[in-house]
Amino acid sequence: MPRVQHRVRKRYSKPYILNRLPPPHDLLQNRGNMQLNLTNIEYAYPSAADPALRGVTATLPQGWTGLVGNNGGGKTTLALIACGILQPDAGTVTPSLFCTYCAQSAEEPPSNVKDFAVAYDSLAVRLRCGLAIEDDWPWRYDTLSGGQQKRLQVACALWADPDILAVDEPTNHVDAVTKRAIAAALSKFDGIGLLVSHDRELLDALCMQCLFVANGAAVMRPGGYSQASAQAALERASTIHARDVARKEKVRMESEVQRRREEASRAAGKRSLRGIDKHDADARRKVRVAVMTGKDGKAGRLSSCMAGRLEGAKTRLAAMRTEKRYDADVWLDTEHSRRKVLFRIESCTIPMGDASLSVPALYIGSKDHVGLVGDNGSGKTTLVRRIVRNLPDATRLLYIPQEPDESQKREVLRTIRKLSAARLGRVLSIVAQLNSNPDRILEGDVVSPGEMRKLMLALGILESPELVIMDEPTNHLDLGSTGAIEHLLSTYPGALMLVSHDAALLGSATGVTWKIEATAGGYKLTVG
Repeated sequence: MPRVQHRVRKRYSKPYILNRLPPPHDLLQNRGNMQLNLTNIEYAYPSAADPALRGVTATLPQGWTGLVGNNGGGKTTLALIACGILQPDAGTVTPSLFCTYCAQSAEEPPSNVKDFAVAYDSLAVRLRCGLAIEDDWPWRYDTLSGGQQKRLQVACALWADPDILAVDEPTNHVDAVTKRAIAAALSKFDGIGLLVSHDRELLDALCMQCLFVANGAAVMRPGGYSQASAQAALERASTIHARDVARKEKVRMESEVQRRREEASRAAGKRSLRGIDKHDADARRKVRVAVMTGKDGKAGRLSSCMAGRLEGAKTRLAAMRTEKRYDADVWLDTEHSRRKVLFRIESCTIPMGDASLSVPALYIGSKDHVGLVGDNGSGKTTLVRRIVRNLPDATRLLYIPQEPDESQKREVLRTIRKLSAARLGRVLSIVAQLNSNPDRILEGDVVSPGEMRKLMLALGILESPELVIMDEPTNHLDLGSTGAIEHLLSTYPGALMLVSHDAALLGSATGVTWKIEATAGGYKLTVG
């Protein structure tokens, strides 16, 4: 069967993409030993100033390889190229294998979801049981929570049983129980797995090696994320030490060059000017030029030698690069609201399809930092939407939903392009402090989900919000960005509500917990 290629340039809306039809399950053969070879891969987006990938070479064996790096660093691009969905501008991907790509977004149903709905072979049954998928889920995909959609998306990808499976942020939107179920399901995949993730636990559990992608280049390191990042940290420490040594060497050699020039010039001047008539100004000037330019015997040789060593020291210093880090103190003039209470809701019951959410009397004070927790499908996002709809009109609100839709993304980019130079500079500075390259914001429409979240946050900060509400704020973010966001939110002076499964973030940035738990008749919220 011929291989069908898909060229994608700007966005990847499909959560599940096959590069050709899968073979029937009863015809599947033992894969044996496989590996995928990426050789000198180059790729640039049409609107980008710099290429996304430059000369990337890697060997991907059976088992899971983690693709890690900062947002917008080229991880997803490399995964799409490995799957044959994007064609590189240069380089090769060999051999040609049956591939499946499971995208970050779960908004659209997997392309094979209806086939999975009527499938009850052993693999389909095992996936339904392992991921706790109800039989009716494939028929009502649009009504599922983000975590439920993600489970079904992963199940459909695994059911295709590809040779190469690339999964992009599979644990976004999911609670701890679902995360463990997804990890267990992925661990049974016996093909070539590419895991694009910022989930440290998942990378450690699945991956035998990690490919670090940054600035268009890629470096492979052995082990899960913890082992691989420890190796990267040792390399950075070694680079920092070497750079410090090189800097000291450069300063010492500059001083030595200057001292030797002065000594050699004095000695050579005394020697070389003897015998020249003191009135012969032209001859005496030529001698001095020869001394200073290194053309006068021993003095010249000494100066030239030291100058060469100095240039070598400068070259070594310039070749060393260290990782840049940013502090996230960006709130500046933002203050908490003068109103003591920003929002109040009386006890009520909120309908949610076949279930309901029982809510006690709640309020949010001007300085309260609230964490909203609960299992997938328990009504967290429903409650947040109710709060947003009922806020007083005068409230300066920054609300960043779990997954902004396409119209919201386009509006953000339009707003960015209309900003004054001063306000644009402020936005780009905030984005830089959140561990992203601000130059990418000006390159066109290619903005990763993590970068879009940072852009929305940066734009919101400009308006000095009284209340910040973020639904799963660390979704799509790299580990460095997660730390920056955690610091930023923990220092926010106003009211804050975070819907998250990230215990570390909630522990750092919130002081009050609203917990939703299942009951016999639905769900109930308690304040702790």
